[in-house]
Amino acid sequence: MGIPQVSTGDMLRAAKADGKLPADLVAQMAGGALVPDGVVIGLIDERTRKDDCAPGFLLDGFPRTAPQATALDRLLAARGQKLDRVVALEVPHDLLLERAVLRRADKRTGQIYHLKYNPPPPDADLEVRTDDREDVVRKRLDVYEAMTAELLPYYEGHGILRRVDGVGSVDEVSGRVVQALDAK
Repeated sequence: MGIPQVSTGDMLRAAKADGKLPADLVAQMAGGALVPDGVVIGLIDERTRKDDCAPGFLLDGFPRTAPQATALDRLLAARGQKLDRVVALEVPHDLLLERAVLRRADKRTGQIYHLKYNPPPPDADLEVRTDDREDVVRKRLDVYEAMTAELLPYYEGHGILRRVDGVGSVDEVSGRVVQALDAK
């Protein structure tokens, strides 16, 4: 689509790696807690002001609550922008758990693998991210579901929510997402 994917998770991991996050916040993240809204909004604001976002951007993992959505609306309105579409990928809880818990990263290359869907090569030096441990993922999913309970109706009320079946191959789900983004 010619626009960047802006992932709050990627931004937070980069800020952590660069030492830009306080130690208590890093510890909260490792335990599955969500980052305070002000921190995430600041990262979104900074990132979406970059030149590559001028034609638009795709937010990944944000907003997750109605207050975050309201803050994002205010941030964008101050720039004369607004969201065109919101895509809710619908995936059963047990499949989300499997997708995260079986994810691994190669320590040397940073390449992400999945033990079931995208197995690593035999020579990969794998590690499990602390936020991909089963107990942490379960907590994160429970918190996410509770928080988003009011978010989806918020965007339905704005007429921009598109629900997409998130089960299937990458190509199948990508095709559904593109269709949802193209739909008026």
